[in-house]
Amino acid sequence: MTKNPNPVRLREAWVLCFILGVIMLNFPFLQIFNKDSSVFGFPVLFLYFFLGWPASILVIYLFCRRLKMETGGDDSEQDQQ
Repeated sequence: MTKNPNPVRLREAWVLCFILGVIMLNFPFLQIFNKDSSVFGFPVLFLYFFLGWPASILVIYLFCRRLKMETGGDDSEQDQQ
């Protein structure tokens, strides 16, 4: 038995993901990582972008996968009907 997710909570979660993504790509965080130092020869800002971006994509993927499990739906079956 699966329960349907609350649409209001779902919308709040997506808005929260969006806001966190915008915050990660704005001045305060970019300034924190915009240093002359490097890690393994790579600038810290470069690592922030190239590790933070896939991490945010992974969070969205896991969120969508969890949502799909809770609704018990398969997109391919719904498209055929």
